[in-house]
Amino acid sequence: MSSTALKPETPEAVKASITFVFLVVLIDMIGFGIIMPVLPELITQITGDSLSAAAVDAGWLAFAYAIMQFFFGPVIGNLSDRFGRRPVLLGALGGYSIAYALMGFAPSLLWLFIARIVAGIMGASFSTAYAYVADVSPPEKRSQNFGLIGAAFGLGFIIGPAMGGLLGEYHVRLPFFAASALAAINLVFGFFMLRESLPQEKRRKFQIARANAFVALKGLSGQNRVVLWYAGALLVWMIGHIVYPIVFAFYAIEAFGWSAFTVGMALALVGVGAALVQGLLIRYLIPRIGERKAVIIAAFSMAISTIAYVVAGPEQGWMIFLAIPVGAMQGLFQPSLNGLMSKAVSDETQGELQGAVASLQSLGSVIGPPMFTAVFAAFTVANAPYYLPGAPFGLAGLIALIALAIFLRGYALHCHSSGVEPPPDAKPAIG
Repeated sequence: MSSTALKPETPEAVKASITFVFLVVLIDMIGFGIIMPVLPELITQITGDSLSAAAVDAGWLAFAYAIMQFFFGPVIGNLSDRFGRRPVLLGALGGYSIAYALMGFAPSLLWLFIARIVAGIMGASFSTAYAYVADVSPPEKRSQNFGLIGAAFGLGFIIGPAMGGLLGEYHVRLPFFAASALAAINLVFGFFMLRESLPQEKRRKFQIARANAFVALKGLSGQNRVVLWYAGALLVWMIGHIVYPIVFAFYAIEAFGWSAFTVGMALALVGVGAALVQGLLIRYLIPRIGERKAVIIAAFSMAISTIAYVVAGPEQGWMIFLAIPVGAMQGLFQPSLNGLMSKAVSDETQGELQGAVASLQSLGSVIGPPMFTAVFAAFTVANAPYYLPGAPFGLAGLIALIALAIFLRGYALHCHSSGVEPPPDAKPAIG
């Protein structure tokens, strides 16, 4: 099929474009979520380590994935600004299929590291999905449409972990092969159905000197310095938020003795909350309360919900199922902040912005996993001075409040910046 640029001029055309990208991200996230309930068992099976030691291994696997995203996020974003969004998205799907297959066949920890490195490079393409949405969305609709993409992540965490828990009951490696097959199916689907969103006249020459997070952020801050404050808030937020995919399965097994099936169902509930908040609530809430209040609600939602993870005892696993809906409101944070950042830069640099954002997320994922898994191991090993498997979540709640403080400083600058159109809720914020 031709890759002729798609130029939606009607609401129906815009909706169709965003819906397809939603499906692309959804299937990708099903593939990611499907492996989460069984990863602890796979690592312990391969290495023979204890659960605490396996958590540390998982932290470094996540580090390998994230460091690749950090370096390749801006490269992929700039490539999509030069060659279009379509080839980048399709190439990533092929790479994902290979990476998950490698994990399924892995006879050693080294194989798992190689697979996560490949997946990390391919995962940098999520910035392109957001850039695609920016291409086809008017500025006032970007936060809501970014939220729809966030909902795809949520739905992926409904379907993926549930499938992983079910398939893991038959064989620990089966979910990895299922994830590989899903990525391959999505590649074929996208090859025939995905159209280009970036017209030739809006493309720009690829410059390797600009294809790193630090140069990209410096260039963007030259247009509007508040982007750096928002970027800092996003970075700190991602450091704290990464605790869920990295530690949750290990925590649930250690603290409550949950099976892969129960872990999968709990993670699916997390996905339900994310989908409802980012796919439905955000579209009505942000236009009414603005991005600032949405971010505040999100940060306190995470901070409050993590308390349950810290205090829940061995017979109190039910507390986690109460904490998950409370914490779902944290899904407001990133789409709201992403929308504000996209308003603060020019249309021609949306791909560069999203590439830089992806690298910031990856940098958070570089820092967070080894830190949180080390904390988990320190509080769960046999000779731990104080047994507290929920300690990583308590730390994450504190980090969320730090991210909020940074955001509020950046937002104040945004409202007072000369030559910058104030966000919709700026007047109430400073009145």
